Amino acid sequence: MMNDPIIDMIIRIKNGYMTKNESVEVPHSKYRESVLKKLQEAKYIKGFEVEGEAIKKIIVELAYVNNEPALTDLKIMSKPGKRTYVAYKDLKSVMSGMGCSFLSTPKGIMTNRDARKNKLGGELLFLVW
Repeated sequence: MMNDPIIDMIIRIKNGYMTKNESVEVPHSKYRESVLKKLQEAKYIKGFEVEGEAIKKIIVELAYVNNEPALTDLKIMSKPGKRTYVAYKDLKSVMSGMGCSFLSTPKGIMTNRDARKNKLGGELLFLVW
């Protein structure tokens, strides 16, 4: 069992892509849902659905473009033992704009582009491309 729910979720998604699955299942939380919304906006996943009554889970639909995974790789930046924080001025583009970084800001989960636009820094969660 992992300590960090976001790292756990993003690794499950990456593993799903590596095994060419249609979808992956992750435990439900509002925090995970907000990260998934941003991943969907950035077109790294097709969509997601919350299922269950007492114990909820999220079914994440993976997106493929010409049989290639929408998400090819990722780098986890913030770990439970070593959190990584950035100011909006220090946000760099990922893979020359081909990728995206995700931050947890005071105004919720944002991509590097949104955070720069809103002049918000925060915890740098992970990079995807």
